[in-house]
Amino acid sequence: MPVKQQMGIVISNKMTKTIVVKIENRYPHPMYSKILIKTKKYLAHDELEECNIGDKVLVEECRPLSKKKCWKLIKILSKSSLIS
Repeated sequence: MPVKQQMGIVISNKMTKTIVVKIENRYPHPMYSKILIKTKKYLAHDELEECNIGDKVLVEECRPLSKKKCWKLIKILSKSSLIS
């Protein structure tokens, strides 16, 4: 079974070894063809605590690590220009 990988932006890193990643899904409206954006937040495991707010990251689905956390950080695609 293939493993899901998603790209998203880190919106919080205040928890220990955990980041919150915002993932946007764009799709056209079935009738009006306007592009709609659906946003979802996922908790992801960041073992080395190297992510900051605004970083673009690649996360991968994994086994449940806690009640809500079942994604892990694969790599940081780009660092944010914000200094936190």
